[in-house]
Amino acid sequence: MENAAENAHGGLNLSDTDEDRGSDEDVPPSKLGTKEYWDEAYEKELETFKDIGDVGEIWFGEESMTRVINWMKKTKIPEDASILDIGTGNGVFLVSLAEHGFKRLTGIDYSGTSVELARNILLAEGQTDVTLKEVDFLSCQGELESFDLCIDKGTFDAISLNPDNLKRAKDCTWSL
Repeated sequence: MENAAENAHGGLNLSDTDEDRGSDEDVPPSKLGTKEYWDEAYEKELETFKDIGDVGEIWFGEESMTRVINWMKKTKIPEDASILDIGTGNGVFLVSLAEHGFKRLTGIDYSGTSVELARNILLAEGQTDVTLKEVDFLSCQGELESFDLCIDKGTFDAISLNPDNLKRAKDCTWSL
């Protein structure tokens, strides 16, 4: 193709114009961008966890968690760094971080049911020193300044799918 250029990750960018790359309107709104969707999903996962101990869906998979943790170790993120997991979901990533020696961990999610599920899973795994908070990421200005590292595995993607939050997400200033 014309104008195929190697990107920073060694892959190829085959788009030859900005127009070909798409725009905000190319990704339609989705129920994945709504709090109601996540409350319902985590309610089911919480019930399943209480019934049979299954932690539920590991969004982006264990391989992604491993890659992030390997990067953290490679870049020498200190084990006592203050780390925030944005959109913590079931808290499984926090469990993995704790198992790899990271100590000052906080998870936030705007779904109260998610926070309850994460708390149950962390307790079952013997991880009692992790902080969990029900927080809307887009409304927590200034509260993130104290963290050394903030990790988002897909929350911003989901936020961007909500038609009510589309403008709000575009206007959000990331002052970490």
